[in-house]
Amino acid sequence: MVETGIQLNVLVVDDNQINRLLISKVLNRWGIQPEFAENGEQAVEKIEGNHNLDVVLMDVAMPEWNGIEATRKMVADNPRARVLVLSMHKEAIYVREILRAGARGYILKDAVDTELLNAVRSVAHGDGYISPAVSGALLNDYRQNITDPLDLLSSRERQVLQFIAEGQTNKEIATRLNLSVYTVDSHRGKIMEKLNLHSTGELVRFAVKHGLVD
Repeated sequence: MVETGIQLNVLVVDDNQINRLLISKVLNRWGIQPEFAENGEQAVEKIEGNHNLDVVLMDVAMPEWNGIEATRKMVADNPRARVLVLSMHKEAIYVREILRAGARGYILKDAVDTELLNAVRSVAHGDGYISPAVSGALLNDYRQNITDPLDLLSSRERQVLQFIAEGQTNKEIATRLNLSVYTVDSHRGKIMEKLNLHSTGELVRFAVKHGLVD
């Protein structure tokens, strides 16, 4: 939970007055008095030359400049601009496009009461924040569009896969990596799940095909 008395300068960008009032009401509870813009063009004008803004709360679908265009312009003009998206849309295409435009976070409007302050604090501190409600869709989209299946694996999972392909047992791998046998077995299970493989033989063939072993 965000601490009370937090001092942040926030710009709320939304063409719907009711949404602006609801977001403001949540922020006011924590002593934050936001500024407002009704579309992306107004937001870009407000942020120009204003280096005191900590977070821009950005809607996606707006008339004039939409949130994606406004975010792209803001970040191009000021790479330190910190945009947190508030949207009704949980589809991966919206999340992907506005993150590519430079947004630092994405939450759904129906989660404002429970997530907004934590998300604002994270983005204000330079971190990212993706709502759990959209992270699953984003991961599925990533998996569907990935070109190299090895990119699905963490560096540790790649190590474990290589050692499995070299014929080492879980116990041998655990000793080599200073892990527990249980942890190695967990890595093996995750590797098989991510790559949709079902046996050690399939793991070995995959590792050979992708150059992890000769």
